[in-house]
Amino acid sequence: MYRFLLSRQWVILTLLALVLIPVMTELGFWQLHRHEHRVAQNSLISDNLKAKPVPVTELTSPGHTVPRADYWRRVTATGRFDPAHEVVVRRRTSVDDKVGYHVLIPLVLNDGRALIVNRGWVPSPSTGDQTAFPDVPPAPKGEVTVTGRLKADETSAASGIRDLKDLPDRQVMLINSGQQQRNLDRTLLGGYIELTSPVPSGGSPEQIPDPDDSSIGPHMAYAVQWWLFVAGVPVGWVILVRREKRDRDAAARKSASGDGPGSGSEPEPAPATV
Repeated sequence: MYRFLLSRQWVILTLLALVLIPVMTELGFWQLHRHEHRVAQNSLISDNLKAKPVPVTELTSPGHTVPRADYWRRVTATGRFDPAHEVVVRRRTSVDDKVGYHVLIPLVLNDGRALIVNRGWVPSPSTGDQTAFPDVPPAPKGEVTVTGRLKADETSAASGIRDLKDLPDRQVMLINSGQQQRNLDRTLLGGYIELTSPVPSGGSPEQIPDPDDSSIGPHMAYAVQWWLFVAGVPVGWVILVRREKRDRDAAARKSASGDGPGSGSEPEPAPATV
């Protein structure tokens, strides 16, 4: 009855179904893990933003790699800005997705060490000249106490940002304390902070908004979708098998009843003429 399953066509179709089932099952679990990672990250962001600010020196030190558990922790620091070593980070977007720069400036602490502060976003020069230094409002003078969100140094591997060389003066691609250390005659703390206070007068540089801790994305829906596909593979295979068997049975009955091609009586020969 089902000998057709041994045909080349059906063997290939069956093997394909057997391969698709574990592949789509694994894709479903991959999306589930992404969902769980997003939920855990949202919880981390929310908890760290709600935590009471602590002195930055409690969470980082020279050469320190900020762990993920400390990302977005609110920290404070007191010192004086060093405008002579202010740089901008190329190809950064504003809250409305305009391309411009992030402004980085060292904050020299009372003990002589320094901390990289991301002051926020400024637009590109109106002339469109990407080699020109953008218009950056001056940083506050004198001693200042700042509050910000602690972040780890950026790397090309982690961020996907290509670290271009031969850039215009005082322009960089990555926010990295190790790179900035080469241009300073003082020790830098590891990582950097995104400034949240004091708020710049006039709204420039534009402050970087808090990270999103509410959206969980579509990953759970994608996981369920892949698992529905898994369930559909054997169901679809059975439907195709039953349809093939039904069509073959119908063809066999038609042939047996004499209705098929080549069936019927032979025509009588024409009578011979004299």
